Amino acid sequence: MKDGKIHVMVVDDSPAILMVMRAILTELNIHDVATYSCALEALDAIKQDKQNIDVIFTDLNMPDMDGMELIRQLGDIRYPGGIVIISEMDKKVIQLAANLARHHSTRLLGNIVKPIQLNDVAKMLTKLHLVFDPIDEAINSPITESLLLEAISNREITPFYQPKINRATKRITSIEVLARIVSSDSNQCILPSRFIGPAEDLDLINLITFQLFEKATLDFQEFRQTLHGDVKLAFNLSPIQLDDYGCPEKLALILELNHLKPENVILEITEQHPLNRPLQLETLNRLRMRGFDISLDDYGTGFTNVNQLKTLPLNEIKLDRSLISHIDTDTFSQVIVDSLVDIAQNEGITLVAEGIERIEELNYLERYKNTVLMQGYLITRPKPKREFLRWTLSWLRMINSNQ
Repeated sequence: MKDGKIHVMVVDDSPAILMVMRAILTELNIHDVATYSCALEALDAIKQDKQNIDVIFTDLNMPDMDGMELIRQLGDIRYPGGIVIISEMDKKVIQLAANLARHHSTRLLGNIVKPIQLNDVAKMLTKLHLVFDPIDEAINSPITESLLLEAISNREITPFYQPKINRATKRITSIEVLARIVSSDSNQCILPSRFIGPAEDLDLINLITFQLFEKATLDFQEFRQTLHGDVKLAFNLSPIQLDDYGCPEKLALILELNHLKPENVILEITEQHPLNRPLQLETLNRLRMRGFDISLDDYGTGFTNVNQLKTLPLNEIKLDRSLISHIDTDTFSQVIVDSLVDIAQNEGITLVAEGIERIEELNYLERYKNTVLMQGYLITRPKPKREFLRWTLSWLRMINSNQ
């Protein structure tokens, strides 16, 4: 969407569906639409110009190359846009196709059941903000090496906090620690999207993580006093950090110095990188053996397939917001989440719905209030320590007044 317009491709062997989709998109004021009745021809066109196609709507059941193979090929060429499945097939077929699409690391926005309705197409297009950040690229551009080194040396890596809520008990079960760079001079707050990538590339990610650990574990003592109960801190770890044999010992030492135990900590590992190298799996297992809880973050966006959920030593799975956004009307996401709830219950894994931004989403998820924890801007945005403590006291007063 570099020119402010949405560029769409529709792949379906039915001329009628192609006509309907073009008419619907025109009604939605989208005029840059390429239609293909052959998936092979569509794939060739995508390979030539994949950066300028924002979203692909594809059928599943097509001759020569079906929709599943097309999606697999899109994953192979790292297609960066969104994908929507158009289907009238059995829900189990759609669910398996969706799981395979996520395994192939594509950005699946959802499913539209035929006959296609304008509202369904519009809903899928609203999810494009999950793929493309509408904020100007200059604002989100990676920071420089010198600025990153300056922030680390000046100890400007600052923890912000966001809770995970048990809706059945209203209790805060854990608090996620989110990294920010807060400049002491300008009071500018730099989001992790601008510095985590450069930190990984420059082999500085451990320095950021350990600085964050030190500050957050000190704050945690005050959080526990305020909440009067068993609450955990959740930290994000990059899969790259699992390549360090000494990672478990280093983290355990920081906790020991701050009078905490691994049992107080959840380590959230993003699934946007594959977790398959022996060293990574060994480190993951050793962290679990030491007593850390292990959470798989952003599930639904990357490499982890359903079978790995049974083999990885996980305590928690966080459902990416692409599955939660508009779940109240998205039957595709409803089917996926429902099946994951069953898997999690059978495996003794906690589920977290992250990215809740609309009251309709929260109301829909209320049916899982005994099995799924809630997290998102609708509850509260990430806050620095003092603001988070004020929000926590307000939350506790609200709970007590309703009892």
